[in-house]
Amino acid sequence: MSETLPKTYYITTPIYYVNGLPHVGSALTTIVCDVLARYHRLKGEQTFLLTGTDENATKVTQAAEKAGVPPMEFVDGLAGAFKECWGALHIANNDFVRTTEPRHTLAVQEFFSRLREKGYVYADTYEGWYSVSDETFFRDTEVKDGIAIESGKPVVRVKEENYFFKLSAFTEPLLAYIEANPNWLLPEFRKNEVVAFLKEGLRDMCITRANKGWGIPVPGDESKVIYVWFDAVINYLAVTGWPHNPEWESLWPADVHLVGKEIFVRFHATLWPAMLMALDLPLPKQVYAHGWWTVGGQKGGKSGASLPHPTRLAQFLSERSGAEPELAVDALRYLLCREMNFGPDTEFTVENCLRRFNNDLANDLGNLLNRTINMMNKYYDGVVPEVETPDTEIVALAESVCADYERSLSVFRFNDVLEATWRLVGRMNKYIDEKAPWGLAKAANNGDTESAKALAQTLTACLEVTRIVALLTSPFMPTASAAIYQQLGITEPLETVTWSDTTWGGLKAGTKVTAPKPLFPRIQELTVADTILYELGSANPPKTEETPKPVSETPPATPETEVKTDNFISIDDFLKVELKVGEILAAEPVPNTTKLLRLTVQSGEDETRTILSGIAEYYTPDELVGRQIVLIANLQPRKMRGIESQGMLLAADVDGKAVLLTPDSLVPVGSKVR
Repeated sequence: MSETLPKTYYITTPIYYVNGLPHVGSALTTIVCDVLARYHRLKGEQTFLLTGTDENATKVTQAAEKAGVPPMEFVDGLAGAFKECWGALHIANNDFVRTTEPRHTLAVQEFFSRLREKGYVYADTYEGWYSVSDETFFRDTEVKDGIAIESGKPVVRVKEENYFFKLSAFTEPLLAYIEANPNWLLPEFRKNEVVAFLKEGLRDMCITRANKGWGIPVPGDESKVIYVWFDAVINYLAVTGWPHNPEWESLWPADVHLVGKEIFVRFHATLWPAMLMALDLPLPKQVYAHGWWTVGGQKGGKSGASLPHPTRLAQFLSERSGAEPELAVDALRYLLCREMNFGPDTEFTVENCLRRFNNDLANDLGNLLNRTINMMNKYYDGVVPEVETPDTEIVALAESVCADYERSLSVFRFNDVLEATWRLVGRMNKYIDEKAPWGLAKAANNGDTESAKALAQTLTACLEVTRIVALLTSPFMPTASAAIYQQLGITEPLETVTWSDTTWGGLKAGTKVTAPKPLFPRIQELTVADTILYELGSANPPKTEETPKPVSETPPATPETEVKTDNFISIDDFLKVELKVGEILAAEPVPNTTKLLRLTVQSGEDETRTILSGIAEYYTPDELVGRQIVLIANLQPRKMRGIESQGMLLAADVDGKAVLLTPDSLVPVGSKVR
């Protein structure tokens, strides 16, 4: 390795077959690799992210022929579609490799020649099963009735003069390497699959096919092309400049190959490391395999149970929520990483994504950001106050979350990383309700110095946690995190932030926050019609021309039946209603509504509650704070816009305008109304 160049942290996605457009399966793999790269950049490490396309497969020529275009034109179009999609998803890759590039061809032919010189490649006749769909050779025991048992794809019997790689020589070396490097293959249960596969015994592998005008020719024998899987995995090495660039070791070995489970056991955990061992080249430091998205229990992909196209789904999120398109892309990145249970397969539905969008982004993160900024502007004119001592409980929680974040990311549990981060978000939303800043502000205004200190401590804790959460989510949602920084009044570009900035105290006194603006407006309609799913690419087309009607989020009202009755109720019925005098401590608009206000109401000496009231057209929040009102205190709580409302205010209807009922003089809060 060059003494002037330290080892770069090198991350790779698989290279994607160009037999169809990207979907949220390939997008997930690419996004998590991008998250990993952004995290290591936060840690101050030189980082290199590689992605690309696999273009030398036999089925590419078949697909091109079906499309009526030359193979190169076909792969040019699809490689461009992948590049465009990754750009739209904010993927910050350092390189994009195509296996039809000269640099890749050179590396593959050199690799082949060196193996042949060392005696690991020899000529022989191959007779056996081959699946064009899988681009995989199968043993007799792996085929039943003309179908590959592993993949369910048809196979054909072939007999060809070909070249073979002495894979059988590497059964014991691979088992020994796994034993000596317990964290090399992850997750653990996938590693166990590799061990079981190796213990069955490896056999030499056919690594060429007859040259039909597509693929990388065998050096010295152009009647053959190199088998696509043997060719494809060499891309990871080719991009380093091997073998001719003297600085190739500044990248190699790769620190992690992150792949889907279907290409893990045979290729990335067996064939590829054996090839590297044969040339005495270092093995990648880790190989991680995630599960599949399933749709209705079946593997999702380009055929069968289809998955949405990533940018179409992001556009759909933007249209449904009203979020800016770039923020909707970040929402998609978050949702895919949070929904996938890294390890086993995970069921994918668009509806699940919409629900999580509301719960995690619109409600949890949105409430924390918007409430905090609103109160800062109201109580401090937006200027961060000085605080003598921070809240030690919240400081300790933030440190614990950051530690859990790093621990989960070290084993590629991206959903656990986000779950840890949202533990902090959830705690702060409860913290606001517990500390009741509106009450502290009122007491502070009356000269209570301890309440003034507590108010400053509470709101600066909320601001500081919001800043830390923005930093923690920046690898997942870079655009949204930058927008949060902007609302917090932080002028430092997010690109200059490092992991050390997770330390408490980064938001300095005197910083002026800006006006709050919801980043992820709440989605009102959570159901998705089959026709929309089809347009997104995640469902089969409807069987009839009739467009299904979307199901309403709430069931339709049952038609009223005419019942003759009077309007009298008994005194017993009336006595069931508990009326109290309350005081409005805080009021703020509910995002994406024109009528609802969220009120924090004191309804007893030590009792506060949240009430949603449709009076935003008649009262401003400032008019309401400090006002005494009459409320129904024992009304069954109900959720509206994801917020639980715990009561109802009484108001008169005067020509269609709501006029709140209030006592004609101040009375103790919590007094019963008779």
